[in-house]
Amino acid sequence: MRHAPPPVPSRPAAGPKSVTECAAFATLARKAGELDALDRALRQTLPTPLRDQVRFAQLRHDRLVFLASSPAWASRLRLMQTQLLATARALGTHASSVTVKVAPLPPVTVEPDRSKPLSPAVAVHLRTAAASLADPELRAQFLALASIAETSDSPPGGRR
Repeated sequence: MRHAPPPVPSRPAAGPKSVTECAAFATLARKAGELDALDRALRQTLPTPLRDQVRFAQLRHDRLVFLASSPAWASRLRLMQTQLLATARALGTHASSVTVKVAPLPPVTVEPDRSKPLSPAVAVHLRTAAASLADPELRAQFLALASIAETSDSPPGGRR
């Protein structure tokens, strides 16, 4: 009795594909590059404070869509509509109107200030205060704070 060969799968093997094999990704990357170039070219014609507060979002049909960080910046950009359309036409983009939407810029994350290390003199004062405390828990907390200030070059006990 002869065994039949195993069937050949109709789908390609599962697994990651090379980015070059993904046509949708390539199209998306090309479009993003084109929009980024158009954004830079259009904003380059704007005055500096306005340029930093607006972003080109997309070209929808024959309309340039911009995002502004506030209503005031949106109004200023609308005043520049004629200049933007002339620039877009010079770049070969067929646009007949400008739409500006207000979308606040994402908040800037502020890193908390790192506390400055305690000086050896502060460690001495904390140990002196700890010695005068009757409460053992509070004394331990003062001594723990004093130990933070100690450095490897400090003599034991914090005295020089």
